[in-house]
Amino acid sequence: MPKMIVSIDGVVIKEVALAKDRTTLGRRPYNDIVIDNLAISGEHAVLHMIGGDVYLEDLNSTNGTYVNGRAVKKQALEHNDVIEVGKYKIRYLVGGAQAEGAGPVAVVASAPSGPIPLSSAPTVHTPLGGNAGVAVIRVLSGSGAGRELSLQKVVTTIGKPGVAVAAVTRRLHGYVVAPIDGGTALNGEPLGNEAVALQDGDVLELGGTRMQFVAN
Repeated sequence: MPKMIVSIDGVVIKEVALAKDRTTLGRRPYNDIVIDNLAISGEHAVLHMIGGDVYLEDLNSTNGTYVNGRAVKKQALEHNDVIEVGKYKIRYLVGGAQAEGAGPVAVVASAPSGPIPLSSAPTVHTPLGGNAGVAVIRVLSGSGAGRELSLQKVVTTIGKPGVAVAAVTRRLHGYVVAPIDGGTALNGEPLGNEAVALQDGDVLELGGTRMQFVAN
């Protein structure tokens, strides 16, 4: 089954398997693959699966759709092609191929209709191996204060879509955080575009909500 590996700045934020004849991609929550970023059109592109082939079609998006650095309107995809929409890269993999460092894949399903304050879907549910224990994010302020989110997934998104979202990625020897949308601060300092290693006790702030990283 073909699959798509979505990443930004080298950090994988979601993986989906193409199980439908028609899979939509865009900013609006009703798309199959939702990328909540203003550079992405509401209905940006569609993937058609015909037989064993997958075709990518741009839906007259504002900022265009690129494959391997070239703007496209409609194109058949080949294994390991890289689709670019805004700052996001989506690698197309065929069959049982596995992206480096990637975990199991969630089959694409309809996106949730409303904002999800913590832990968005789809993300991977199987923890990585290695010596790193399972850490948690503890909410320090706002309506969810006191709540803890276990970071068992390979990638966990935190925050609120449309306000501020960051991705916490579990690696072999620890965790890193990278901003996806909106402003994210780490210990009072704005995060840049690169992923940053998290240390026990670090405080993240997204859209006015403070959260603490607690390593176990």
